[in-house]
Amino acid sequence: MTDKARELSRREYFQMLVATGGMAALSACLDEQESTETQAVPQGDPAKRPARQHAWNAVLGEDEHGNLRPPAHRVLVPLNLVTDPNEDDSATVESAFRSLESAYAYDSEGLLFTVGYTPSYFETVGAESPIPAPTALTSDEDPAFDSFDAMVHLASNRPDVVLEAEEALLGAVSAPNDVEMEATLDGIFQRGEPRRTGFVGPGLPKSKGKAVGGVPDELPEDAPFFMGFKSGFAESQASEDRVTVASGPYEGGTTTHVESLTVQLKTWFEQDNHFQRVAKLFSPEHASDELVGNIGEKLGTSTGVAGDIAQQTSTDARNEGVIGHAQKAARAREDGEPLLLRRDFNTVDGDRPGVHFLSHQQTIADFVRTRKAMAGGALAGNGVGQNHGNGILQYIFVRRRGNFLVPPRDMRALPAI
Repeated sequence: MTDKARELSRREYFQMLVATGGMAALSACLDEQESTETQAVPQGDPAKRPARQHAWNAVLGEDEHGNLRPPAHRVLVPLNLVTDPNEDDSATVESAFRSLESAYAYDSEGLLFTVGYTPSYFETVGAESPIPAPTALTSDEDPAFDSFDAMVHLASNRPDVVLEAEEALLGAVSAPNDVEMEATLDGIFQRGEPRRTGFVGPGLPKSKGKAVGGVPDELPEDAPFFMGFKSGFAESQASEDRVTVASGPYEGGTTTHVESLTVQLKTWFEQDNHFQRVAKLFSPEHASDELVGNIGEKLGTSTGVAGDIAQQTSTDARNEGVIGHAQKAARAREDGEPLLLRRDFNTVDGDRPGVHFLSHQQTIADFVRTRKAMAGGALAGNGVGQNHGNGILQYIFVRRRGNFLVPPRDMRALPAI
């Protein structure tokens, strides 16, 4: 086995453990890390964390083009209230979160996390929700909706960190990374459903997808996402300032939407050739001018869809019979700037390839506007169908949606109490 294959196999094993979760998975993960003498995780200092929960960019690494590298391992932990919370509970919850911040450094080798609250939470505590309940956004979807109270998004390059942090929050680990938990969420929250997990990284979609099936040989070995191309180009991402709530009681926070998608990869790769996939994901011009490369390496920091290519979407629909997913989404920009800061990731939850599309935006309305632009409903009948030729709609299916308020850090522990 080559060094690359051996490392990929080890990464697959770690991701399997993250997907499984629980103390047994954590123990196996720690044993593997110890056997290979993996470098210790640095401890942290809550005072060095910024006021915005979603302020991750400053501590993320960059690729050779300057695009930010997302943390490799993710867990979305759903939580349900099990008590009628009061101010003492709020102090306990904050102490639990600060304990995690003491345990792990504020970077991708430590722990990055956000805490968000659903409309159901605000209803439970008798407060008006600052965000709307999720709804179906197109006539073709019939998703389930998140109805638990809160969600913690855990992210790290270290699989042991996300597993240990999850268990520590809920009281199963008393001293994560050798730092004593001053409090836990136990007795205030309990685990909800569904727990969601995933990963980002070159080679992982191919290897993980093959393990569960549904991934064809045509998926490039080094693709970081299931669709076969890079994502998260710097130019197509909203800034953290742009997605921050600018006024009101939760000024300095943000909103989160999570859209869980199944991806029909066999159809995507076996029905279409590379030219067609580029046209449907980016634009017909990207395909004809060979602007993308095998997995997007030619694009640098920009998809290149803003401006003229976005403006000619209707013309491309009539003349080319196909329009690009990114091309459509770019029509929702304001003053040339994207509205969404995407932190989505691949998943094999349910033993099938998919994506948890997680985005931050100033308001949920910004997500809805962008998502409807992606759907391209008004373009149907103008050379493309409701799904056929209309970006990648033919290949993705929405299973679940959730809306969350992510308050500023000093309000993250049971807001509105």
